[in-house]
Amino acid sequence: MPTVSVGRDGLFEALGRTYTQEEFEELCFKFGIELDDVTTEKAIIRKEKHLGEEEGSEDEEVIYKIEVPANRYDLLCLEGLAQALRIFNGLDPIPTYKVAGLNKESFLEMHVKSETSRIRPYVVCAVLRDVTFDEARYNSFIDLQDRLHQNICRRRTLVAIGTHDLDTIEGPFTYEALPPSEINFVPLKQTREFAANELMEFYQSDQKLKKFLHIIEGSPVFPVIYDQNRTVLSLPPIINGAHSAITLKTKNVFIECTATDLTKANIVLNTMVTMFSVYCKEKFQVEPVKVIYPDGKSYSCPDLSVYHMDVPLSYITRIVGVSLPEKEVASLLYRMQLEAKLSISGDETVNFTVSVPPTRSDILHPCDVAEDVAIAYGYNEVPKTKPSSLKPCSLNQLSDLIRMEIAMVGFTEVLTWILCSYKENFTMLNRKDDKATAVINGNPRSADFEVVRTSLMPGILKTVAHNKDHPKPIKIFEVGDVVLLDESKDVGATNRRHIAALYCGANSGFELIHGLVDRIMEVTGTPFVSPGDDVGYYIKSADEPEFLPGRQASIIYKGKQIGTFGIVHPEVLQNFDIPDPCSFVELNMEIFL
Repeated sequence: MPTVSVGRDGLFEALGRTYTQEEFEELCFKFGIELDDVTTEKAIIRKEKHLGEEEGSEDEEVIYKIEVPANRYDLLCLEGLAQALRIFNGLDPIPTYKVAGLNKESFLEMHVKSETSRIRPYVVCAVLRDVTFDEARYNSFIDLQDRLHQNICRRRTLVAIGTHDLDTIEGPFTYEALPPSEINFVPLKQTREFAANELMEFYQSDQKLKKFLHIIEGSPVFPVIYDQNRTVLSLPPIINGAHSAITLKTKNVFIECTATDLTKANIVLNTMVTMFSVYCKEKFQVEPVKVIYPDGKSYSCPDLSVYHMDVPLSYITRIVGVSLPEKEVASLLYRMQLEAKLSISGDETVNFTVSVPPTRSDILHPCDVAEDVAIAYGYNEVPKTKPSSLKPCSLNQLSDLIRMEIAMVGFTEVLTWILCSYKENFTMLNRKDDKATAVINGNPRSADFEVVRTSLMPGILKTVAHNKDHPKPIKIFEVGDVVLLDESKDVGATNRRHIAALYCGANSGFELIHGLVDRIMEVTGTPFVSPGDDVGYYIKSADEPEFLPGRQASIIYKGKQIGTFGIVHPEVLQNFDIPDPCSFVELNMEIFL
């Protein structure tokens, strides 16, 4: 989840009061965000440079790092955070965003050339008119662009934002795609003119911009935006032109977003203009721009209209788990910037028509509305209940009971990877691959994860090998799944729940492992019987290559072999670099169900 750094004092000023750290953490928790860290600007710089900590002075600005949901783009700046929290606290109404009404002659126009379809086909634009910047607002404006670029814009691959001083350029504008050698301009923070192909080489050494070059550098044409006088506004998604750079004195801001994804471009544009239209002379008003495509179709953007969603009250209360009256649900939604009007359908179903503002692009489904009700109501206020449909899995219940019994015998539980190397599953256990048992990974990330284990033995032996210096004896066990090929299954394999235990000490401990087998059978209600009797279990001599000949036995239950125990073969111990003798047991526990 993204983390937003904001000045504490500026945030408290916007919220209209000061908070202790504990009070602010509580407010964040109630709203569904989290105060992740409290630091200072100097501390952040020192951390980035890997310098040691030093004691801060009292006059240093305190920075709050706040973790916000990844799809709440309106919370990526101080303006959005403050507005959302003030509405949540009941201090402000939900703002009404509007597009300025212009006559046909007053519209700024952006003409899109057909060549842009080869690289970056979409563009959306808007104007913030009569905006007032100070240093804090200006920095927040720039920071929001960077955070959007890192988040929804996917490092500018999907959307790139350009902001310009409208008073330094003249419409109509054109969005074109030209060979890089034909694009010449002075880029931001530079004093000389570059051709676009020169810029690709020039920015190879720029730590910030070089990571965006790959987006267009292999293309025969580069996207570029011109004004009426052929002044370059930007070379998206790399750099803006120096001519139209915004400053603290800028009054009219022209915003353009070029994109490969039109939906995300509209979300980004809406986020930029809604967050900073608060500083316009006409508060929350945005001036539209007409975008004209090569096929003659034209669109006015931004689209700040509210869209409506019908959500049944019964759906909300079922999801939240609390029966709430209609008025309380509407009040809770209002705190989350969602207006809700009550309506009753013909079948007497109580519905809400929820109005979703342009700032809440995260509201896509009625479940998102129900989630906001739960947040505003308070997760800690929702009574804890066990769903009536929840039924415990019998296999997991049995696993927990057996874990407890083995632990009470004195064994320690371990948890190992379900993936292992091919050698560990076969060669190191003296086993041969019959090509009909193990699931082989087609494209393993490393040699350690080539095979899905068919036995718990490799993981347990590796655990002992990595703990050779541990005081002896070592008594460990694991309850976990193995995977076996099974053509009768639609995925071609099946899981089996196994129990395995190992004793490692000065002697083999074969009798202790034998005793553990008897204890497991006793607690599962399985009696020891004579060979051939199908009402219980018995043991008989086995011949498995991973165990010492003559010191191993198979466990037979109802005529089927369910496991094996014995003294681990010295060659296997040597393969795993274990110097002490060990005894091991593994059996399939699903037969007890």
